[in-house]
Formats: sequence, structure tokens, C-alpha cells
Amino acid sequence: MDKFDFKKKFGQNFIKNEMIVEKIVEESEILDDTLVIEVGPGRGILTKEICKKAKQVISYEIDLELKPFLDSQFSSIENIQIIYDDFLKRDIKKDISQYQYKEIYFIANVPYYITTPILMKMMNILDVSKIVMMVQKEVGERFSAQCGSKSYSSISVYLNYFFDIKKLFVVDRSEFVPVPNVDSIVISLTRKNELKTLNNMDFFFKLVRDSFQFKRKTIKNNLKEYDLDKVSKILLGNGLSLNSRAEEVDVSIFVEISNELS
Repeated sequence: MDKFDFKKKFGQNFIKNEMIVEKIVEESEILDDTLVIEVGPGRGILTKEICKKAKQVISYEIDLELKPFLDSQFSSIENIQIIYDDFLKRDIKKDISQYQYKEIYFIANVPYYITTPILMKMMNILDVSKIVMMVQKEVGERFSAQCGSKSYSSISVYLNYFFDIKKLFVVDRSEFVPVPNVDSIVISLTRKNELKTLNNMDFFFKLVRDSFQFKRKTIKNNLKEYDLDKVSKILLGNGLSLNSRAEEVDVSIFVEISNELS
């Protein structure tokens, strides 16, 4: 692998420290009857650790040049299927239909450039119990951001609706080959046992997205096309106003507004 031609277009930065990999799997607390989905196995050191704990593993690798190496690494491991294809284009439900499992986990060192699309696909298609991801530190801060912080964004609201989010530990950029320009962070997202009732999920997503479309603008300016009288009433009831910004609005308030308008 020392002579491997790392491809920038695939965001390839392979973790080299096995202690970090062991810590990721330990923090994941994989149950015996779990199907784990991974994207971007790289040279497979995280994948091997996952295989020791999970009932079954499906790993997606887009780079066909890695196939001979990965096939040789996993030839004797029976509980893994490596699919050499673009995860974002796959019919994931079809891929997992042959497996019997109690829980689905997603565990991966995700290529930076497709972190959010991967996450959104997992959320929209599968009933995932837990997600443990190593992502760019800035992205991890945004995913786990709380209401009122500068990093709080539409993706923070989406994720906080579905999951309890924890920042686990930071991984220095020097732990990767090739060395990226930024540090990484490992975060865990555990699905909440009870979700707040939503009348219309699609409308909720649109409302949140529109609220954050111009971060420096107020709710009043960002939601001009909505019934502002109803929005104002809910905001005032929660100590806010139309002059508040989206970063001040908690997930529960967005749910309340969404249900009132839909």
C-alpha cells in the first residue's frame, strides 16, 4: 500500500493507527446481532476490527484499484461483503435484504467530500440505530452543534431531531496517509427512542432549510413565503420573535412551527 496511488477525487486519506481504529470500534458498542454498513474501507484496518464484533458487514468501495488488495485481505473472513460501487448510487435496501439482523449500525471513516450526502442517504432510507463516523473536525462540530452556537445549522437540526449526538475524540491529521489539511473528529449518533411527532417530514425539512438559507438574516426575512402570523405566535410563546435568527431556534420549536403550518 506504500506505493498506492491515492486519489484526490475519492477523498482518500487512510487511517494508519490501529489503536485509534480499536477505540472507534470500542466506542461503537456493536451488538452481536448487528449489521454494520461501512463506506470507504481504504486499506481495511477499521473494517477488520468491525468484523470481529458485528454479525455481518457490508462495505462499499468505489475505487476498483483497491479490489485486489481488499479481496486478499478479507478472503478468509466470512462475515463481510465488499461491494465495489458508488454507495450513493446503490439501492441500499436491496443490498441488505438478504441479511437477518436486529440492528443496523453505520461505522466509517467517511471521505470528507461526501460526508453529508452519505449521512442524508442513511437517514432517509434506513432505520439506523447508531452512526459512528470519523469526519472533518469542522463538519463534526456542525453536526453536533447546539442551538445558539455559531456552528448550529440546518443539518444540526435534522440530526438532533433523530439522534442523540456525542463528540467522542479528536484525531490528529498526522494519523492519516496522505496527511490531510485538517484534523478529524469521531462522533456518535444514537437514534432517539421517541421522536417528536411531525405532521409532515418533508415540510419540516423544507422549513428548516429555508430558515437557514441566509444565516445573517432574521426568521422574518428568510420565511417571507410562510404564514408569518402563525410563525410569530409560536416564536413569542418560546421567548423569541420574527427578528430572531434560525440559530436561536431549538429543534422542538421548529417541530412546533412545522406542525402548525402543515
